[in-house]
Amino acid sequence: MKITFTPNAKTNLNLKIKTILAAIVITSSFCSVAEIISSKQVIKDITYLASDDLKGRASFSPEIDQAANYIAQRFKDIGLKPLKNKSFLQPFTVHKIQPQTQNVVLNHKKISREDIAIATTIENIDWQNSNAQVHIVGKDDDMRKTLSELNQQGGQHLVVIHNTHAKIFKAYQNYFTRGLTKLSLEHPGALVLVLSDEDKVENYAINASVTITQQSLTNVVGILPGRQSAKEIVLYSSHYDHLGITEDGKQIYNGADDDASGTTAVLNLAQYYAEKGNNKRTLMFSAFTAEEIGGFGSKYFSQQLNPDNVVAMINIEMIGKPSKFGAGTLWMTGMERSNLGTLLNDKLVVLNRKIYQDPYPEQGLFYRSDNATLARLGVPAHSFSSTQLDKDQHYHKVTDDISSLDLSSMHQVIETLATATQALVDGSATPTRIDKTQVRVKGKIY
Repeated sequence: MKITFTPNAKTNLNLKIKTILAAIVITSSFCSVAEIISSKQVIKDITYLASDDLKGRASFSPEIDQAANYIAQRFKDIGLKPLKNKSFLQPFTVHKIQPQTQNVVLNHKKISREDIAIATTIENIDWQNSNAQVHIVGKDDDMRKTLSELNQQGGQHLVVIHNTHAKIFKAYQNYFTRGLTKLSLEHPGALVLVLSDEDKVENYAINASVTITQQSLTNVVGILPGRQSAKEIVLYSSHYDHLGITEDGKQIYNGADDDASGTTAVLNLAQYYAEKGNNKRTLMFSAFTAEEIGGFGSKYFSQQLNPDNVVAMINIEMIGKPSKFGAGTLWMTGMERSNLGTLLNDKLVVLNRKIYQDPYPEQGLFYRSDNATLARLGVPAHSFSSTQLDKDQHYHKVTDDISSLDLSSMHQVIETLATATQALVDGSATPTRIDKTQVRVKGKIY
């Protein structure tokens, strides 16, 4: 490369030299990524994680344990260390809540079971014209908003809902009937929904019960200790659970894109940085369980460390198919909440690549993956994806198998993430924190 400077350009000398050096460093870095992150290993990982043998990796299934063991073995082979020097497998328990009896009398009228929906973390409800706060959702009121606010508030509530909201009511009823899963029961509360045109509640009697049992789940976490700033953590994460099999047991939700693709990225980024061996900050690699049923893996994980020590969270979610911006490109959720996207794009500009802003803001994707849990604690936690949710015919379908993926595009995305996050790894970039007061609070009841 030949460069000629004129007298008028002397003031720009330092800037031009810095730009050239940055180009050399970034290009060199990108080449090394291509050599170390082999497509062969990427294909091997995702082929296993999305295989029929794992039967869709449903929470609480034997097959999800097989997936966890595979990830743990990969972490061990890579040379990572387990969290708190215990085990790569981090088991924990959750509470499964299954509805049993439901009896409601409103204004001296017995309500049909079809018009009752109950979400509760209280084992037995016995309300007799007291205990509960009473709310009326009229035909012109926003039912979803009301329930969301009461859920965030917690406590005990009787909600009488006008029949104009019958369709939405049925959706809530179906959801509550399947039962709830809670990491903790520290905030006991109940929502009793009654579909009725009554516009005033003069008296009520409610008797309901649920059974509460405990079941085990497992995260898989590996650590590459930092060489200088060991207390500062860069977290790479994904969820490795999916939906299991169909009710008739004849078909499998393989979850190749959702999220075997992200988990494959975490594994191969771990291998890449372990082989480089020069990370100044501690790198943590986590495969979360139970994202599909409420994000319980990330909730438990967030209690195992000080969130103030987490510099950034790179949550990788569905990168198996090209984005609307082209093959090998990706976008991130909540880009406006921190300057992480800007810092990552600074590393990609010379390669003429960029990470785009979430093109589907109406989907609320910032809250639909494990990053939201850490964001609520102030961590610059974002999800990185390439999925086209507005067009994807395979999302949460049995057709989300490896044949539906573009593995070349996926491999390129993983390389892009390795290059983009290098400044986080070497300690030269620190993103701004997320304002946790501006992150929607998680519900306390359901």
